[in-house]
Formats: sequence, C-alpha cells, structure tokens
Amino acid sequence: MTLRTVIFAGGGTAGHIQPALAVASHWAKAHPSDHIIFLGTSSGLETSLVPAAGFDLQLITRVRVPRSLSLSALKSPAQLFRSIAESRKILKGADVVIGFGGYVCAPAYIAAATRRIPIVIHEANAKPGWANRLGALFTHWLAAGIPVATGKFSEALITGIPLREDIAALLSDRKDIDLQAWLDRQADEKKALGFDPKKPLLLVVGGSQGSQAINSVIEHARKEINAQSISILHSVGGTNSAAVADEGYKSVQYIHEMARAYVAADLIIARSGAITCSEVRTLGKFAIFVPLAIGNGEQSVNALDLVSRGNAVLVDQKSFTPQWLVDNIGAVMKKALDNSPGADLSDLDATSKIAALMEHALRKPKV
Repeated sequence: MTLRTVIFAGGGTAGHIQPALAVASHWAKAHPSDHIIFLGTSSGLETSLVPAAGFDLQLITRVRVPRSLSLSALKSPAQLFRSIAESRKILKGADVVIGFGGYVCAPAYIAAATRRIPIVIHEANAKPGWANRLGALFTHWLAAGIPVATGKFSEALITGIPLREDIAALLSDRKDIDLQAWLDRQADEKKALGFDPKKPLLLVVGGSQGSQAINSVIEHARKEINAQSISILHSVGGTNSAAVADEGYKSVQYIHEMARAYVAADLIIARSGAITCSEVRTLGKFAIFVPLAIGNGEQSVNALDLVSRGNAVLVDQKSFTPQWLVDNIGAVMKKALDNSPGADLSDLDATSKIAALMEHALRKPKV
C-alpha cells in the first residue's frame, strides 16, 4: 500500500539529476511503499537516466529563459503558465516536493506553493541558480552542498553533495586500504584501460554532453602531451564523435564506469560543476578546472575551495589554449603526482542528511 507521494524535481544536466537520483534511491530503500515521481522535460538527460534507475518520470513543458531580449522571450510567460498547470496536475495529492535545480524546478516550486505542499531544496553550487533562488521564497527547508555566501541559502543546512553509488562505494574502499594498496589498484586500472601503468594518466571530461572548447584544445595538444610521456583518456561527450585512438590516447563518447576512470587518473581536466568538484575533492584528486563561460558564474566559485587547498588549478576558457596546456602540463602533473591522494569524507552522508530534512518537512509542513 502506497503511503506517500514524493516528487523529485531536477533535470537537464547530470549535475542536477545525479544528486536527485542518489537521494531518491536512498529514500526508496528507507520507504519502499512511497511512490516516487520525477518531474522532467523531454529535452533533458532525465529521459534516459531516470527510467534507467527504475523511477517514474513525468514530463512538463520546458521553460526556456532567454539570456537577451528577443522574440523567444515573448514565449516564456506562456511556457511558464503551461508548465505550472502541468506540474499542478502531477502534484495533486503529493506529500512533499524536493528540488535540485534546473529549468524543471521553477514551475514545480510554484505549483507546490499553490497547493500548499512542503518544499525542500538542495543547492549544489556555491552560487545558487535562479530556479532555486525562486523556490527559496516559498520555503525554509533549504540544504546546501557547500557554504553559500549571501542570500537565503547562506542560512541553509550544509549537507554536502550526494554521491553516486559507484563513487560512494569507491570512497568506502579508499578509506579501508593503505596508500600503497591504493596505488597498486591505480596501476591495475590503468592497465585495464589499455594504458602503460608506469605513465601518468590525464583524464579529460567535459560533462555529459562534452565541451567543444576543451575537446578542441586536447585535439591540438595531445601529440605533444603524449611526447611528455603522459597518457590521455578523453571523454568527448555523447553528441560528439570519438577521435581515432593511438598509443597513449583513447577517446570515448561517455565513460560509463566513472569511478574506475577516477582511480586510474593522476590528473583531471574538467568543467567545475558542483558534482565534479565534489568527486575530485572526495577522492583526493588534482584537477585543472576550466569553468563554463556562460551561466551565472557559479562554476568559477565552485572551484575556489579546491584551489585554496592546493588541489586544483583554475584557468578561464580564453586562456585555456593548446599552447598553455603544452607549456604547463608537465608542472601541473608533477603537482598532481606529489599530491597525497587522501579521501575526503565530507559528502559521504549527504543523502541521509537531505532525507532527514525531507522527514522534518513532512512532519511540519506549515512551519
């Protein structure tokens, strides 16, 4: 018998969906009789990730927020009203809504507020996005992955960022073995991926959709990087074609076993999304972060903690050129190899903390 209906909102990119899936999986194990519904849009990664995880996905109209005044801006109010109406229909009878950011969240928050359904929000970024800032107007059940400097999220419960199951399992393994055993495992993973275990490995990821800017730099610099006895594993993104492999370089559209790739890597080049920063910090890795040039600047802020710890280098996209990479890869790789790969346990209990906040909201919905 179904006890409650719990609505999860968070779509578009893996950065919004993966934390939601982690919390949903935790909730499903603790409350197997509850009905979990994910809200999404037809254009987001949730259309593949959510059903694959075994959860019910219901779609609403995507609200496209234009970044400049144009004819498309005139469509936004109509899209918003339609998506709110669709969300209200799905939310009828729901007991709680939890959002993780992204376009799908704004109509979900408004619909929940009009139905007087308690709202819980988790913000992964150090600089909250517009949808979560909007949602914060309707609730005080707020959680943050890392401290937020200003606004309502500056008073949020600091829970950490929910880890994917494979990363959480890897973290548990890491804390139970000594450094030499970890290094032996890293060598084994390099060999399993087809690389020389004695050579440093550079892991390049541009997000689930890839990054044309990062891909282009790697393509033009990879031969000179290989010449410095550095191997490269390159995830080009699901919409891009993988390059022809050669000795010391392999590319794939998507890395399905990301935990194994993290173990093998000595240095990572990536965007500084909140989830990537969390995983780099959790596993004690070293990274070159190239923040996404668009958005509200949250990616640059996300990386600052790791930079201050001496575990990352931050390079803006204009400066991240093939020549910069060739000139600096040796020195940065040396820092990475000298970096002690210690595990950080701060995010290990994030899912349970967020679930506990949801329980509070369910018990006191009108507070």
